[in-house]
Order: sequence, then C-alpha cells, then structure tokens
Amino acid sequence: MIRNPILRGFNPDPSIVRVGTDYYIATSTFEWFPGVQIHHSTDLVNWRLITRPLRRPSQLNMIGAPDSCGVWAPCLTHADGLFHLVYTDVKRYGRTSVGGASGASLRDFHNYLVTSPTIDGDWSDPIHLNSSGFDPSLFHDDDGRKYLINMLWDHRPGANRFGGIVLQEYDPGLKRLVGERRVIFKGTALGLTEAPHLYRRDGWYYLLTAEGGTGWGHAVTLARSRSLDGRYELHPDGPILTARDRPDSPLQRAGHADLVEDAEGRTWAVYLCGRPLRNRGRCVMGRETAIQPMVWGEDGWLRTEAGDALPVLDVVMPGTDVPAAADVVEITTFDGPDLPLAFQWLRSPWPEELFSLTERPGVLRLFGRESLGSAFRQSLVARRQQAFCFTATTAMSFQPAHYQQAAGLVCYYGAAKFHYLHVTHDDVLGRVLQVMSALPDQAQADAFTRPISIPDGRIELRVDVDEERLRFAWRQGDSDWTWLPEVFDASILSDEAAQPGTANFTGAFVGMACQDTSGAGLHADFHHFDYRERPYRPRP
Repeated sequence: MIRNPILRGFNPDPSIVRVGTDYYIATSTFEWFPGVQIHHSTDLVNWRLITRPLRRPSQLNMIGAPDSCGVWAPCLTHADGLFHLVYTDVKRYGRTSVGGASGASLRDFHNYLVTSPTIDGDWSDPIHLNSSGFDPSLFHDDDGRKYLINMLWDHRPGANRFGGIVLQEYDPGLKRLVGERRVIFKGTALGLTEAPHLYRRDGWYYLLTAEGGTGWGHAVTLARSRSLDGRYELHPDGPILTARDRPDSPLQRAGHADLVEDAEGRTWAVYLCGRPLRNRGRCVMGRETAIQPMVWGEDGWLRTEAGDALPVLDVVMPGTDVPAAADVVEITTFDGPDLPLAFQWLRSPWPEELFSLTERPGVLRLFGRESLGSAFRQSLVARRQQAFCFTATTAMSFQPAHYQQAAGLVCYYGAAKFHYLHVTHDDVLGRVLQVMSALPDQAQADAFTRPISIPDGRIELRVDVDEERLRFAWRQGDSDWTWLPEVFDASILSDEAAQPGTANFTGAFVGMACQDTSGAGLHADFHHFDYRERPYRPRP
C-alpha cells in the first residue's frame, strides 16, 4: 500500500526517473540551501532523502534572493551514463521597483544544467542554458538528440505572462543551446501553462504541462503530436489529474506532474499536492509530493485508473503491506562535523559564516548574524514540518548582553510569517524570554509577547503544534515545563496566508535561530533538537 503524500512536508514540483531498480525524485527547495532534494526508493512505497546536489558556491548562490525565489522546478533525467539535472534559479519574482506600483511583469530566471555519473556524487558546475522563463525540462529523444523545453515569460503590457512552451535543441558537445527556439504549445483556457515534460511513446510525442496556477485551480494537462514541433492536440477529456472541481478531495492543488514507467511497464504519475487544515483550509506543510498509477487507453491517451482524473490518498501495491501509522520521533544530536541531512539553512553557500559543528564539538553553534527574515546572512537552521501535530524541543546556551542579541526556537515560513520563542536582554529585567510573531494577515505585522524574566544558564525550549494551534513552553534543569499563556495561529505558516500577488511557494519549518544586529556576532549553542510527530492533543 502506498499512502499519499509519499514525500511529506515542503517537497513541490516532483521530477522522477528510474535507473534499473532504483527510483529517484527531485523536488524544489526555493531559498533553502543546499539546493534540490533527491529522494530514493526501490519499491515506490518507501522513500528516503539521500542528497542535495547543489551545495557549492559555484553551483548556487542565493544571497539576496526574495522569499520563495531561488531553486524552482528541477527536472531529473538519466541518459548516456549521466544523471542530468536542470533547474531554475529565480532572482526576482516580479514586484516592480516603481513606488506605488503593484505590477508583477518583470522577473529574472536563469536555467542551468548540472550532471553527475552518480546520484550522490559531486555534481558538475552549472551550464547556463537560457533565461527566457522557468520550469526547464530536458528531453532525450530516441535518436540521441536532446531538447530543452520551458515556459516562456512575456512581460509586455497586455500580453499573456505565460507565453507558451518553447523548445530548443541542446548540444552536449558544445554545452549550449543551438538553433532557434520555437513555441510548440500555447496552453488551454485554464491558463498559466507551465511545468512541461516531453515523452516519446508509440510514434507520438506527449507533452505534459501544469495549468491553472499552483493553487486550488491546479491541473495536469496532456497533449500529443506526431512531430516534435507540433501541432499538439489536447486530451479529449480535459485535465488528466486535478482536484479543482472537488473540494471534498483530501489532496488538493494537484498538478505539476511527471511520469515514469516501472519494470513491469506500468506508468506512474508523481505530482504536487496540498493537505489543507480542516479548520482553516490552509496548507501549512506547503506543496507535497504524491504518486499514483495511470493507464494508457486503447485510444493512446493516459488516464487515472478510475478514469475520473482525481488524486488518490491510498494506492494498492501487490506484495506490500499497509504502512503502520507510527509516530515519527527524530532525536538529533550534533556529534559529527556535518549538519544532519534533515536540516537546511537559508540562501548562503558559505555556511561557515552562519554556524559550526566543530568550534565546540557536540553542539550546533549559531553565530549571531542579521535579523530574522533577512534575505542575506541569516543564522537559521531548520527542518520541515511534516505532520499536522508535533512537538519540537531544543536545549540552548546563550547569554545576551543587550536587546540586539537574540536566539531561540522558531516556527518559520518566511520573512513575513513566523513565531519565534527567543531569549534576549531587557534593560530592566535582564535576561528574558519572549515571542515575536510576524503576522501576514493582521494590521499589526510584528507582535511581541510580554518579556518573562529568566535566570542565567542553559534553557530548554518547546513548541507544540496541533493543527492550527501553536503553543510555546520553557524550563530549566529538571523543573516542569512552564507554558506561555498565549495560543498562536500556526495556520499563518502557509502559502495561503499572504498578501495578494506575493510569492508563497514553500512550507513551514521548525528550527533554531540566532541574531546579533549589533554586529558583534554573539553565538548561541544548541545541544540537541528533537522532533516528534503525534496524535492531536487538547490544550495542556
């Protein structure tokens, strides 16, 4: 049995490839570093994160990139003994620089290719392909020729911003695109045509795209042509996978798909989806990855097994058991020289400026850098929220000298969306504990709780999230947890809690942070980080 989503928490824009008996899925990481997550499976049921290939400054530098920019929509393929990974590095989402203007016409995207003979090895430095749009995909044709396709961005007044799908040949010897680019597909009435993938089957070229926007109207469309350049005819049934007309579906926002054929010749679709909170309808875990089998009809068109184009929660897999509903418990200690794979940081390819696991062995030392939400050098190390209900705890040693120094436990989406339980210094009370919240849906964007005076010494910090309810607690020594009286809104840590027209494409993280806006660089030491998923629990 496969239980969707297979990649829980922020894992959007999946691209899948099979090499022998191994399956690999690459997903977007946006402003989180290192870039691109790759999961591995041998049975399509059990998946494990194995690597993030974009990990050197020569491959990726996102310092200054706005929230929800950075690495978009990787495409992972295998040909000629090499893994090929193409991706977009987004530098500007599109807000104009003219005061008072709200347009989003000007954007900057750069599309790159990296390769490696092994999935977990050192990938090559990137080859710049083009900057004409986003969602690049590399197609390896049967005759050995290669083609890049991507959506075309059109910034001109009155134009359709999503200007269609363009194709251009890639020459691996010259390591660049050659020939003229051609628009091969203009999309359907759903609009926002993106996420193209090409496949060759039974003399047809099949073009898979995403349409309707990566929200509640998202859909997967399919077209085909006898010629690579088109004309591409549309699937007679309309979208082949969508929840846009089914608000009762437990998996919403289904779209941005890719196809793979297993060893038995069965076709599978991986696609992004969202699981809304029952009470608020917001997807705090962002866009996740699901999978389900598809069937080729006698007419040569692809459909879901039920023929209804709906995403499914469970998929029966012969020879596999129903997965047990075990709670995830991850107790992380910082005993080695490398950051555990579950954790990432923001934007910078120079982590030594932000944290160290060797300066004081056995702890994660965060160096106080810029303010929480900075798009440049921010000391924040976090892991994905992957369940609606969880508890996270950490132990911290930190002695601030003034109010510009802070460190603590953070539930974070982006610069405008977080809840931060932190230790800082108050001129009257001395060492204090308080919560700062950035609220995207309130008139007062920054909110602070009353500071609580605390003794010096090591402190443990805790967050409990139950659906849309979030609470913080603290303790020192062997004392009981002291709960803060406030109940915070966890639903703001979602794509949907945002101002119109802003980029919100990631998901909720929970982790550790340290700031020193005085420039002195005071550090905080974190001794462990525990993440425990569990059933819903009433308010303590």
